Amino acid sequence: MTYPLKNAGRMLALLIGSLGAAYTSTFPAVAGDTVNIYSYRQPGLLKPLLDDFTAKTGIKTKVLFAKKGLDQRIASEGRNSPADVLLTVDIGRLDAAKALGITQPYSSDGLAANIPAQFRDPDGNWFGLTTRARIIYASKERVQQDTITYEELSDPKWKGRICTRSGQHVYSVGLFASMIAHLGTEKAETWLTGLKNNLARKPTGNDRAQVKAIYAGECDIALGNTYYMGKMLTNEKEPEQKEWAASVKLIFPNAEDRGTHVNLSGVVMAKHAPNLENAKKLIDFLAGEDAQKLYGAANFEYPLKPGVAPDPLVASWGSLNPDTLPLADIAKLRKAASEMVDRVGFDQGPDA
Repeated sequence: MTYPLKNAGRMLALLIGSLGAAYTSTFPAVAGDTVNIYSYRQPGLLKPLLDDFTAKTGIKTKVLFAKKGLDQRIASEGRNSPADVLLTVDIGRLDAAKALGITQPYSSDGLAANIPAQFRDPDGNWFGLTTRARIIYASKERVQQDTITYEELSDPKWKGRICTRSGQHVYSVGLFASMIAHLGTEKAETWLTGLKNNLARKPTGNDRAQVKAIYAGECDIALGNTYYMGKMLTNEKEPEQKEWAASVKLIFPNAEDRGTHVNLSGVVMAKHAPNLENAKKLIDFLAGEDAQKLYGAANFEYPLKPGVAPDPLVASWGSLNPDTLPLADIAKLRKAASEMVDRVGFDQGPDA
């Protein structure tokens, strides 16, 4: 059915009103035996974890999933927001939630013991739960070396051989911010220019697309996150991705010196959490050993709690020696990194 344009505004208002009513009935803002979770993580990944939480505490969980806009939604809902916690990925998104004013600080003995300090906000507004490393996918056939540094990516020997996604993607910006932290702005910019000149094509696609490009012979190495390898190797719906993944090996940059750059999956406590005590219990649970195992295995990530082993598939890629630079320090340099990406014309590709 179609509607005249003059009625479009009224129909949109009715739609928003009906969605709001449905939302309210699904997410009660009153305290009880429930904790309300806004999540950028897929519900399927969370289900085993949250089922275990409910079994152990009796607290029910309600999840609102979206790919974007949840932090702005919490901000617009203000004091009436039913959100108790926000689950998200990347230090940039965690820090952005803090900057938006939608978080509140929390601390506990369990968090202090289970989550190393470099993976927690110094003010207690966000906490890492698991890590993913920004590593090198390398062709098994065309790349002989098994060690590499991020600095080496600007070496002319790699000219025309590197693929990556947009320099403005949060994953890229995080890595580039870490390079500024380690090298200083001037040297980091020289490095990024060299990396750009070594690209085989304009930055495009996601991390899986970079592995496909190596498989197709378009490049020999690429930047990507570790967990994508697990997703591809176990992808039954698109088995061709298993072939792409089988064509590459994973190399952990700077493993023998300062460590490999890592980023986070993490959680924040919502500023106006209506079920505050339940939210505290959930965050402490997520930082515990059982949850770290489940959460890490569900998305092929590395648990943060010392002594908790990663999933066997993840462990098969080799030992992770993470960079000890606090993620909060990297977050402070993200704006400078983004500006540097534009300044060198990174996303315009090697011929620009």
